[in-house]
Amino acid sequence: QVQLVESGGGLVQPGGSLRLSCAASGRIFSINTMGWYRQAPGKQRELVAQITSDGDTNYADSVKGRFTISRDSAKNTVYLQMNSLKPEDTAIYYCNAIIATTGTGRYWGQGTQVAVSS
Repeated sequence: QVQLVESGGGLVQPGGSLRLSCAASGRIFSINTMGWYRQAPGKQRELVAQITSDGDTNYADSVKGRFTISRDSAKNTVYLQMNSLKPEDTAIYYCNAIIATTGTGRYWGQGTQVAVSS
């Protein structure tokens, strides 16, 4: 069974920084794209950033220049460095990965809360 476990969320003041981590574990043959999504109250879940196994990245326009996604393939872990945080970044952040196990599927973490407030 494959699991994604996120960590690093919390409360931060506007302009501050947080680093999210997400580690995949279980019977994993390979991991393709890994990414972060977020969902604010009353809004749909949206893509924040994603990174392929080749290291190609893609960001939502709202976070470009402020957030950086990276991965450590040896540790099956993806990171999201969030700088210059704004109140509108407040949301539950979910890790996502396309993982080959006995089959290939899209897996989600349980979510970690990020709150940006003074």
